[in-house]
Amino acid sequence: MDVEALYKKTKAEMPKVTVPTFPEMTVNIKSFGAQGNGVFMNTEAIQTAIDNVCEAGGGTVVIPAGVWMTGPIVLKNNVRLYTEPCALIVFSPNYMDYPIIETSFEGVDTKRCQSPISARGAKNIAITGHGTFNGSGDAWRPVKKSKVTGNQWKEFLSRGGVVNEKGDMWFPYESSLYGQSLCVDQNVPANVKDDEWERIHSFLRPVMVSFIECDGILLEGVTFENSPAWNIHPLMSNNIIINDLTVRNPWYSQNGDGIDIESCSNTLIINSNFDVGDDAICMKSGKNEDGRERGIPTENVLVNNCTVYHGHGGFVVGSEMSGDIRNIYVENCVFIGTDIGLRFKSTRGRGGIVENIHIQNIYMKDIPTDPLLFDLFYGGKGAGEETEEEIMARMQANIPPVSIETPQFKDIYIKNVTCAGAKRAMLFNGLPEMKIKNVQLDSIFIQATYGAEINQTDGIVIKNTQIINEKGKPFTMRMVDNVTYENITDANGDQITL
Repeated sequence: MDVEALYKKTKAEMPKVTVPTFPEMTVNIKSFGAQGNGVFMNTEAIQTAIDNVCEAGGGTVVIPAGVWMTGPIVLKNNVRLYTEPCALIVFSPNYMDYPIIETSFEGVDTKRCQSPISARGAKNIAITGHGTFNGSGDAWRPVKKSKVTGNQWKEFLSRGGVVNEKGDMWFPYESSLYGQSLCVDQNVPANVKDDEWERIHSFLRPVMVSFIECDGILLEGVTFENSPAWNIHPLMSNNIIINDLTVRNPWYSQNGDGIDIESCSNTLIINSNFDVGDDAICMKSGKNEDGRERGIPTENVLVNNCTVYHGHGGFVVGSEMSGDIRNIYVENCVFIGTDIGLRFKSTRGRGGIVENIHIQNIYMKDIPTDPLLFDLFYGGKGAGEETEEEIMARMQANIPPVSIETPQFKDIYIKNVTCAGAKRAMLFNGLPEMKIKNVQLDSIFIQATYGAEINQTDGIVIKNTQIINEKGKPFTMRMVDNVTYENITDANGDQITL
């Protein structure tokens, strides 16, 4: 992996990430009593191997071929976890194996179960090789009836568990349904008494890989799949390399994100494939007051040569972006069948500034909704779950004054995007009180059923762009200021006047 050459090729203006290196010491988990038969619990053996290598000054812990059942493990300073081909690490499906801890979840400080893989305050850590890490997420996650087939729904019901009052969502335990009932905003319970946390233990599904306040992270070559919630979540960490990963979750997986970079700086995400149940490659920086008080932006991120199949969004910013997101470069990526290609989302109450985003050479096919979406009035619903008319009506109903809670998106540059097949070419929804500012689109080709809808923007520039739409107008604009355009054509190659 030639990081220096990558930075030169992309011309991204940011500090360069250094690839972690490790001492020569190498141990095999079998030397500590591990058994790869898929039944024996290897938590103690794997953790002891990691601890011993760390105490000796660092090195590599090898997981050989086999099926290795384990509970949660914690990486330590200067330790690389190396997985040989055919190594399958399966995390226990028993939620009681995961203690409840103080942590952050979906941008908010709260309590959650300990993650299957975690590190806090560690330096120089890595997971590499050719193995697969399976988080046993199906034992944790609720399932929406609308996201599965009839036969799949019957299969979930046959496992036991409970269904909510509406009959449209299955939970693996009654206690997880009760935990959901305590949530007033997405998936974080509110006003929980100390003695109630244990009652909702099963609801507190964790992210699969949690690195908090770490410096020097390398994830390379392996597969992460079937996570209880988000898959990979670096938080308040620096100098991160994600290379040649495969990240998978079932399409129906609730909150089954691929990777969420939150309040981190200096990150590479390269040469990786994603096929997940929620957003695939996502930039975040905390939610609402918690994110603003933390005040740590996500910045200096380079995404290059990644492919996304299913996901709610291919490359995503938000909606938790209250601590700011800036200086992000996304290049040479392919999105196939992704619900939305490039997805920018936020909502009133977030605050935060998203700026200096550079995106180029993006190639898409068969996008069910929008190849390009800016939505500052995101309501937590999936793509296509709310009509444009419903969104506009909610937006205009009660316009607040600009405050610290008003999100801002500005200075975003998108060039050389091709999409063969989409429902709508693009959608911009700024806020009446804070329009989307200074977005430049250059060399865009989109084939879609419907044209582009641009609402609540200021200073949008569109150049060298062709929209081939079957119905309606190529462009519809509402409440826009300072539009600049040049060489925009329709399906017949005729110039369009905006």
